Amino acid sequence: MPTLNEIRSTFLNFFESNDHAIVDSSPLVPRNDPTLMFTNSGMVQFKNLFTGVEHRDYTRATTSQKCVRAGGKHNDLDNVGYTARHHTFFEMLGNFSFGDYFKEQAIPYAWDLLTKEFGLDKSKLLVTVYHTDDEAADIWKKYAGLPDDRIIRIATDDNFWSMGATGPCGPCTEVFYDHGPEIWGGPPGSAEEDGDRFIEIWNLVFMQNERFEDGSQRDLDMQSIDTGMGLERIGALLQGKHDNYDTDLMRALIEASAHVTNHDPDGPGNVHHRVIADHLRSTSFLMADGVMPSNEGRGYVLRRIMRRAMRHAHLLGAKDPVMYRLVPALVTQMGQAFPELGRAQSLIEETLKQEETRFKQTLERGLSMLDDAVADLSEGGELPGETAFKLYDTYGFPLDLTQDALREKGLGVDTGGFDAAMAEQKAKARAAWSGSGEAADASIWFDIAEAEGVTDFLGYDTEMAEGQIRALVRDGAVVTEAKTGEDVQIVLNQTPFYAESGGQVGDTGVVRTDGARAEITDTRKVAGVFIHFAKVTEGTLTKGDAAQLEVDHLRRSRIRANHSATHLLHEALRAALGPHVAQRGSLNAEDRLRFDFSHTKALSLEELKQIEDDVNAYIRQNDTVETRIMTPDDARALGAQALFGEKYGDEVRVVSMGTHAGSGKGADGATYSIELCGGTHVQRTGDIGVFVTLGDSASSAGVRRIEALTGADAFRYLSEQDHRVAALALELKAQPGDVLDRVRGLMDERKALGNEVAQLRRELAMAGGAGQGGGAAVEEIGGVRFVAQVLSGVSGKDLPALLDEHKARIGSGVVLLIADTDGKAAVAAGVTDDLTSRVSAEDIVKLAVVQLGGKGGGGRPDMARGGGRDVTNAEAAIETVRTLLKG
Repeated sequence: MPTLNEIRSTFLNFFESNDHAIVDSSPLVPRNDPTLMFTNSGMVQFKNLFTGVEHRDYTRATTSQKCVRAGGKHNDLDNVGYTARHHTFFEMLGNFSFGDYFKEQAIPYAWDLLTKEFGLDKSKLLVTVYHTDDEAADIWKKYAGLPDDRIIRIATDDNFWSMGATGPCGPCTEVFYDHGPEIWGGPPGSAEEDGDRFIEIWNLVFMQNERFEDGSQRDLDMQSIDTGMGLERIGALLQGKHDNYDTDLMRALIEASAHVTNHDPDGPGNVHHRVIADHLRSTSFLMADGVMPSNEGRGYVLRRIMRRAMRHAHLLGAKDPVMYRLVPALVTQMGQAFPELGRAQSLIEETLKQEETRFKQTLERGLSMLDDAVADLSEGGELPGETAFKLYDTYGFPLDLTQDALREKGLGVDTGGFDAAMAEQKAKARAAWSGSGEAADASIWFDIAEAEGVTDFLGYDTEMAEGQIRALVRDGAVVTEAKTGEDVQIVLNQTPFYAESGGQVGDTGVVRTDGARAEITDTRKVAGVFIHFAKVTEGTLTKGDAAQLEVDHLRRSRIRANHSATHLLHEALRAALGPHVAQRGSLNAEDRLRFDFSHTKALSLEELKQIEDDVNAYIRQNDTVETRIMTPDDARALGAQALFGEKYGDEVRVVSMGTHAGSGKGADGATYSIELCGGTHVQRTGDIGVFVTLGDSASSAGVRRIEALTGADAFRYLSEQDHRVAALALELKAQPGDVLDRVRGLMDERKALGNEVAQLRRELAMAGGAGQGGGAAVEEIGGVRFVAQVLSGVSGKDLPALLDEHKARIGSGVVLLIADTDGKAAVAAGVTDDLTSRVSAEDIVKLAVVQLGGKGGGGRPDMARGGGRDVTNAEAAIETVRTLLKG
């Protein structure tokens, strides 16, 4: 029985032997389609090749593409675990032709792979074709020998694919497997087609037409092939299973779940194990590709999937976090095919553990509230929408998590009421998707790249060069010239200007021609084209002009220093905090650097000092910064750190700096920092000058941020700090080295004086002294002793202690204190224990604060506090309480 790993290899090797390039799976975050939340099919990374705006050095490709469908249009989340073939994460096997072969080869490839390589019984296979696609039907009949009754013509969109309302489109042919008459279901197109007897295993798309707005079509100049076959589905078939979750890979994850939860994998909780196994894959792969849990966008969808799995673990009785303990089993199963999983393992484990620990704190309370809310509902009933919203707003339960929990009880949710409660309380909706943040239409730059070629970057070796203006773009349109005062984007055949990438900001500088001058304010890159954002300050720039190009040297030098310091900082963080530290974002600007990294808690002053000391030690080494070009595999074998989620080409630039000197990790003499990086760097670490951290803060869940300065900016900061300390020492009449001890002494003295003043105020208040209203006399109302007093010069935090003293003095009774705090009122009420069954301090405070222009207040029956805006109504407040006591 072949394993899923072997099936994947067989598929890829078959097409490689037929002249297809094996292309690595693209990240789950699409880089070329801002309309998608996650990569959901194999063709996503090839979209620009199909439309002809991009070309690569191959015209045939094959992939095993990792996919996630858990939000937006393609959302299978609700079905996962309950059906045999739904997943949030799955692999899509595919072969692609970009204007090379078409139906006459695609169909034989499919038939040969299925029947010869995979050994499927030919008599069990049948196909569908679009009802007008006689060509495909004839090929199936002639090459595969399929009779007419096993070639089913479908007249619906089920067998016609389109990229959108307009654009490339074409018919499909789908291959089905017949599991036999003992399983209910009919062939595609029949009334029983939703049964499980006939299962689709492969879809071949013939991209042959272009559709226009009026509905008309024409043949595409470049006719292409796009196929998709789910690895889990074909795996189940080849392993003799009828359920994807019974395949070897999924079974291994289910058994790992059963082991850590101590529950039978095939017992009553088997659905829970299936959900956990599926969601473990999607959450781990998303984090490996750079997505982190958050409250918006992709991070929110990731958190939803995490919490759904964690709730199912809870239902299995797991008292402690368990998801992170399953990651090694996943890496064992899939790490060889997807090495990014192993590289991110420590980050994935730590994030899952942190998220599950946090979620468990609210899960039990939320589920208890849910149980109480549905206790009186009969099967088929609905949870009120406002209750579902409270679960969301208070306990962080997404609506779909509540629906999933109620499904097992045969109950639903009033979603209309949920939406109404959301709007009424103006709660922030957790957006299903906020887009990728990239430009929606980059076609103009692909057109320029096709017509003029990509830009050669010269900036690693020089900051001055000559070039030729190949294109000018103004207001989104290509123009031939740009005049004084106009903003324009300039494309050159070659440039020393670095384009914003990898956290490093784009270069600025000057472009000069014989008749014009332009200030470059930013540089970016799309499709290999460097875009120079400019303002023409003299003359007229014209396409075809020769140009002198000069980067702002001082600014570039400061950026280089910050970027190189970021590499040293990354390694210092790993040495100080552990190997789980991974870059989650950065900014390398001319005036500062910012580095975001995976870590779950704030850094101590000692850790920050160690990190700062380590970076400066390697700066003082003045070691040569080396760059090398090599393959990604060779770079990783060397130990190079890569940014998860980045897509690297056939060659990468490896930047190395620093030599271990007996501290941190690694052997003496080994290179300290090795990273994949396309940015610009200093020649020697000493060029950075000095490194100073400005502090550590939270960036998002599980991500910390360090900001720092280098070079002249760091020296200026240190000088200013030194002057501040000197000025402070002068004020304190102390030596600079004694300032900290002097300040601590003054703080202790201030605290002692504050305590003394507070005590004196309380004593004055108890004595009914000047300014204390003289109202500390004891009244008897309705058989209850009552003390009411309006105080000044007393803070609200002093009132509880005064309450206790008054209660002790009167033995049994009620005390009401109102403090005048700059015209506002602080209120406290106390009731001795023997009277709390008759009158509550909370009720007293709530009555009083209404008279004082406030509302609410709370506490315990024996002591409560509140506040109001207007202390002038204090006597009215006291009188209200008297009325309450009179009964």
